[in-house]
Amino acid sequence: MLDRIRQRLTLGYVGILALILVLLGTIIVVSFSRQITTQQDELLEQKAYAEANSLLSGGDTYYRITASAESDIAVVAVPPDGSVDADFLDLDASASSLGLPFGEQARKAGEEKDTLWETVDGPDGPVRVASVPLFSDSGEVLAVIQAAQSRQVVRKTVNRLLFVLVPVGIGALLLAGVGGLFMSRRAMRPVRDAFDRQRTFVADASHELKTPLTLVRADAEVLARGLTDPDHQELVGDLLGETDRMSAVLSDLLLLTRLDAGKLAVSREPFSLTSVAIETAERFGARAAADEIFVEVDVPGKLMARGDLDRTGQILAALLDNALMFTPRGGCVTVSGRSDDGWSEVSVTDTGPGIAPEHLPRVFDRFYRVEAARTRAGGGTGLGLAIARDLARAQGGELEAGNAQNGGASFTLRLPEGV
Repeated sequence: MLDRIRQRLTLGYVGILALILVLLGTIIVVSFSRQITTQQDELLEQKAYAEANSLLSGGDTYYRITASAESDIAVVAVPPDGSVDADFLDLDASASSLGLPFGEQARKAGEEKDTLWETVDGPDGPVRVASVPLFSDSGEVLAVIQAAQSRQVVRKTVNRLLFVLVPVGIGALLLAGVGGLFMSRRAMRPVRDAFDRQRTFVADASHELKTPLTLVRADAEVLARGLTDPDHQELVGDLLGETDRMSAVLSDLLLLTRLDAGKLAVSREPFSLTSVAIETAERFGARAAADEIFVEVDVPGKLMARGDLDRTGQILAALLDNALMFTPRGGCVTVSGRSDDGWSEVSVTDTGPGIAPEHLPRVFDRFYRVEAARTRAGGGTGLGLAIARDLARAQGGELEAGNAQNGGASFTLRLPEGV
């Protein structure tokens, strides 16, 4: 149980750190991407202005100008109305691969007389385009200079950042996991010490109480033989019943302490789950008949499981005892089994009132009673289901609770499938 708490604490530490890293990484990547885009826009604008004096030659004739190859930037001049004539059909490979010129963007820049930046679809992917108006001395727009560069430049830069951030994040999570295990171990040490002291106390107290209870029962049995008064016989009968109940509680407490300490011997051998289910159901046949409850067994002829035969019988006995306790007269308790994807399952379903949704998460808690009065009437200790689940987990299986379609409670034991 404490190991489960440690694991949950560690997962909590790692989960919180992972969330922080994801949020922080997203902010860094988005901010960095925007910064690189701003730098790209500034570079395109600078390149456009740098090439402006070379773009016009021979009056109203427009020519293309391509920047140095290492910058991956192409620059062209476009008429202010955005029209593209045949002169642009002979663009060099750099401008053509970027999709230059872009007439619509040039027209907008010419009309607004201001630099425009846009990301447009080029032949080989998104392209960032800066459209810069070129003015005459009188303020007339002579041409629109377009400088373009592929957005892949920004993406590659951001990807390089991701290649750094992702390994760092993974390393941080691994370190957080190791540190979380160490810190949770230290945090749980006082709890473990207190739990060990409590477990030792319960075990010692249970052992010490077993002997006087045995003597009380023996004396009560001797006393009962010499009583003739019915009232006195009833009192002695109550005494014997309560003694048995206390003895059962002590036995359950001793079993729980051994389970918590991991000192309970549990085998992992193949056995017939069908035989265990049938034999356990037959043991409760007389009690079910006395309460006018029908017990139906529907288990495949050969259902093998891997675990401890005796402990599995103890689990099914606790489930049947619980089912009979809450099933009204004339009701039915069904024991069914099946094989499912490497697991062998046995379910015990009753026709009682079922388990309210608010109680389902706590039915396996120790000393927890869904209906205290009815449980006491049936002689329950509030430990049976808790012990059953721990025994199932000790065998590498699980015990789950739920409600059947008819409204009754249903408990399913899952064990690894046997060979």
